[in-house]
Amino acid sequence: MKAAVLHSENRIIYQEVDIDHCKEDEVKVQVMAAGICGSDTHKLMTEWKYSLPAIMGHEFSGLIVERGNAVTNVEVGDRVVAIPFTPCKKCSYCNSGEFSLCENHGMLGSKSPGGFAEYVNIKATNVLPINGMDFEEAAMIEPLAVALHGVLHIHPRIGDKAAVFGVGTIGILVIQWLKIAGVKEIIAIDISDEKLEEAKMMGCERTINPLKEELVETVLSYTNGEGVDLSLECAGSKVTQEQCLLVTRKKGKVGYLGIAYSDVLLKEHAFESIFRKELTLKGFWNSYSAPFPGEEWIKSIEYIQNGRIKLKELISHRYKLEETEKAFDMMINRKETYGKVLILPNKE
Repeated sequence: MKAAVLHSENRIIYQEVDIDHCKEDEVKVQVMAAGICGSDTHKLMTEWKYSLPAIMGHEFSGLIVERGNAVTNVEVGDRVVAIPFTPCKKCSYCNSGEFSLCENHGMLGSKSPGGFAEYVNIKATNVLPINGMDFEEAAMIEPLAVALHGVLHIHPRIGDKAAVFGVGTIGILVIQWLKIAGVKEIIAIDISDEKLEEAKMMGCERTINPLKEELVETVLSYTNGEGVDLSLECAGSKVTQEQCLLVTRKKGKVGYLGIAYSDVLLKEHAFESIFRKELTLKGFWNSYSAPFPGEEWIKSIEYIQNGRIKLKELISHRYKLEETEKAFDMMINRKETYGKVLILPNKE
């Protein structure tokens, strides 16, 4: 089969790769659509901590073309989404149902071959049927479940006001879940006017570009001087990771979904906001709960199928498998404004 193989930092080669028949507890998935995650670009630019050569891609969907003798939950021909995370089911966190915190997990696209290939062998317990769902939408179930994991566990209340920092793919998906949860008013915050326009189309009542407006003053003016009930940080920027502490009201909640890639050093006023306002801070990692893979995945599929979540509008670029390195180059060097970028190894 053909695959886009990472050989070294910033070097992906489109080449022939051998793939075995699937084991008795596995299925072979023909990959139809695979998303590039923001974490993928970071891994490509910095030290790849897993073995090389490697096949990346942990957000993907496809068609089952082979199944092992012990598999009973799916059939050849089924359309499925891949669950990239494999918990050990032995550590204390797995035993308590906190699968996202598993200490010995496996991961497609990093610890084992992922979706930037024509085919992938996956444990049958790590696929979910999507029925007639579009493959491109299904490839976005993983980030949609990540967004829902954060929203579910920040516990929004009907009528809350929220600020979402960073309206890339995860931020836009968080906004949609907050609307479904009954949040009254959402303020989208980003330094890209194009992304803020997209947030408006997704139902954001207010937007702020901090390069053009004073952030804290503007948020306070929108909230009767109190601040928002919830802040969700989705940018992974040390600037926004501090700012969300400043715009949240007393007794409010701050949720961190963005990955910090550098030290976060808080100014005195920001740090004092934590205890003077008695803020609740929560971090959210991954998207899994019990029973595995959890309600995040089941509800994501349900809400896509009933039309309450918009995904197609978020896809900005589609590349063939042989163009994978080109896709990463576009994203890393920001040659174009992009939303969700997909690789299509076996385009229908």
